Amino acid sequence: MNGKRNKILAMVLALVVVTIAEARIKLVALPERVATVIRLDNPQATLIEEERALTLQKGLNKVDFSWKGVSIDADSIRLRTLDHPDKVTLLNVSYPPNEAALVWEISSDSDYVETVRISYLLSNIDRLITYKAVADKAETVVDLKSYLVLRNFSGEDFDQARVLLDYGEAFEQGIDHEETKQMLFLKAPKVPITKIWTFDAAKLPWDPEQLENRNVGIPVSYRIVNEAKSGLGQFALWGGKARLFQDDGHDSTIFLGEDVTALVPVGEKTELYIGDSRDIVVTQRKMKDTRINVRKNNKEQVVLYDTDEIITAKIENFKDGSAVLTMIQHIPGQWDMEKCNMKYKKKDAGTLEFEIELPGRTEAGPATKELTMHYHRRNIRPGVIIRPESIRPQPLMRR
Repeated sequence: MNGKRNKILAMVLALVVVTIAEARIKLVALPERVATVIRLDNPQATLIEEERALTLQKGLNKVDFSWKGVSIDADSIRLRTLDHPDKVTLLNVSYPPNEAALVWEISSDSDYVETVRISYLLSNIDRLITYKAVADKAETVVDLKSYLVLRNFSGEDFDQARVLLDYGEAFEQGIDHEETKQMLFLKAPKVPITKIWTFDAAKLPWDPEQLENRNVGIPVSYRIVNEAKSGLGQFALWGGKARLFQDDGHDSTIFLGEDVTALVPVGEKTELYIGDSRDIVVTQRKMKDTRINVRKNNKEQVVLYDTDEIITAKIENFKDGSAVLTMIQHIPGQWDMEKCNMKYKKKDAGTLEFEIELPGRTEAGPATKELTMHYHRRNIRPGVIIRPESIRPQPLMRR
């Protein structure tokens, strides 16, 4: 009798195991997805949204979702019913121990083939943005193209998915595990550019004539503004590597160099470095640096003082055409401007930025402008002091 009972119990357990196995739906072995969306609008995480058709019976249904070998954030998994949200209810979620899996308990008031949306964060699937810009011979516009490089090392294959970035058009694309694909998704012809020379007083020598090697170049960049009149301005441009070329006028192009741009919000600008130029020469000197308003303690020791400082910068343009020089000056600590003969904007508390338009040279010689800054630095303590002229010029980065 006991033997017969044990056989019956074994058959029941086997039936239960088979039933559970049939109900188990694994991520890597699910039936075909109805639809899949890969959202790449957050560079820190990739959101996957997929729709599946689940066959539900009236009453309680247990659906097992496993992701062995797939880089899913278990805490991010969500399920939502789409066809009968008021008749199909998710009751509970449980996580089997020591498994990359979960079990949904779903209540249904009838038999349905229910479309559900499953969403989760997936690691090791990411994107890179690259740009290609080809300038015309006159360097007034560029034909700008942007490419998406999609890389999948998540452990999951996607036969077909709708890929969404936070800008540009969505596109259909399949990508398998360990596959990398490049796609053109943004094309903007004849984007206006401004050629910019940049002199940073903290990085470049103040007086090139005092150097043994006087062949000092000033970095040159193409400035692009992310706005509607440039043919852009519909969305922010993600940062990425940019390769720059120039039309040589003979049905070919010249490679100018590479640079990396940061995120460019709508209305903002980016500057892409193309090399160094010796067509513009900047000679900067400190003409005055004296202590004023000296404060002493009872022992006649100096504890605080201000300064009276004057800096001049002579700017010469040896080019035939006009040019725009961005000049960056640094005044550390507390300060106030007594007088300045050119307009500037403060990038931060101690950084001033000047936009100086220079005409082209004439037969008499280079076009020349001179900047004069007369300012006071306040509440300086004796000791180690950071002065603008003590900031050693750094070697230029070749990108």
